[in-house]
Amino acid sequence: MRIVEEMTQSAGKSTPEIGEKIRHIVKQFASEERDPAATESLFDSGLLDSFVLPQMVSAIEETFGIRIPDSDLNPRQFETLARIEEYVSSKL
Repeated sequence: MRIVEEMTQSAGKSTPEIGEKIRHIVKQFASEERDPAATESLFDSGLLDSFVLPQMVSAIEETFGIRIPDSDLNPRQFETLARIEEYVSSKL
């Protein structure tokens, strides 16, 4: 457990911080103001559409200092808050 804590601290971001930042970014681009469940489809629910995906990805890149390649710009990759958090965590 201590190793995991050290890795999290060395990355400078804990999972709750990542999740909260992602939730804030999604809300900026959502079609309505509400809190989606972590596993709710952001696209099927109408909260997001594919037209806002590039802008949302740019905001994620800027916020977390990561680069998301065009090959990853797939709505399924960013389908839920949980998937986005998992993806971002893998890039940090």
